[in-house]
Amino acid sequence: MAPAFSASDHQHMARALRLAERGLFSTSPNPRVGCVIVRDGEIVGEGWHVRAGGQHAEVHALQAAGDRARGATLYVTLEPCSHHGRTPPCAEALLVAGVARVVAAMQDPNPQVAGRGLAHLRVAGVIAECGLLAAEAQEINVGFVARMTRARPWLRMKLAASLDGKTALQNGASQWLTGAAARQDGHRWRARACAILSGIGTVRHDDPQLNVRAVEAPGAELHQPLKVIVDSRLELPLDARLLRDGAVLIAATADDCGRSAALVQRGAEVILLPGPGGKVDLVALLDELARRGINEVHVEAGFALSGSLLRAGVVDELLLYLAPCLIGDAARGMFDLPPLQSLADKRTLQIRDLRMLGADLRVLARFS
Repeated sequence: MAPAFSASDHQHMARALRLAERGLFSTSPNPRVGCVIVRDGEIVGEGWHVRAGGQHAEVHALQAAGDRARGATLYVTLEPCSHHGRTPPCAEALLVAGVARVVAAMQDPNPQVAGRGLAHLRVAGVIAECGLLAAEAQEINVGFVARMTRARPWLRMKLAASLDGKTALQNGASQWLTGAAARQDGHRWRARACAILSGIGTVRHDDPQLNVRAVEAPGAELHQPLKVIVDSRLELPLDARLLRDGAVLIAATADDCGRSAALVQRGAEVILLPGPGGKVDLVALLDELARRGINEVHVEAGFALSGSLLRAGVVDELLLYLAPCLIGDAARGMFDLPPLQSLADKRTLQIRDLRMLGADLRVLARFS
């Protein structure tokens, strides 16, 4: 039987979820976790996981609570760990502190934990419950859950378009369709990703930096995502702005020793992932990113690569910014997709969020 949670339980777990969100931009590859300790109806300690390698949320909360943690209830957005990683197991720390009850929003999908933390607490006599606001907790860590359960990152494709579904003029001009508020929001979505994926066409047309700007991470240094470029023939210009700072990974199909060496000298890493038709194997690329601890991939690509990712079936959701303008039928569309013979073959999505950002409309839609 599922545990019955009180209104007070919901209130305190909601607070823990808000704390977890403070780690949105800094914990990669670790999950975002928040924790609240309550004794006699009063919050006596709270904390969140700030960065990978640092103390976990439970430890921050225990330090804030001190002796008042004994006999208290601890609310945490992810099951306490029970294994030795970069830090000691949190489950053991809760036992030492004398916590009487633990409420976790969700079980840890990491196979190294996967229920063992809660089981360890129960064996020691602690009341350990799970499942309070689980959907909300999973949403905060959608990428971590994806990597742990399917060995592939969560892939979010971002596009800015006119109301007639065009992303650029026929000559490639696209700056700027949307306003400043939408572009700044795009940087926040970049910031929560572990990697930003783009293609050689976008690099040639726009020469983007593909970094995060004007975003702050509470209590931590901002994590700059890995830049991943799909470049089958290693055509990336050596003076591309994205090579000036940050880590860059280039996925190609064949090695041109001279070209590869020059890119490596500029600080990039080149990997070979040949697929059919002389193109990069996109599924293999995402598998490799998961192996490197990448939870969320943020895609900012053009017509061709966006379509290829959709055809490969690796896109989880779309982040669309729609500008209140029309730029004509000859302009470039969003995706290179094959024509359908029947509407029964259409791909359906679920609208998760709609909101205005200045004059632009932001749509977050998830594939069913």
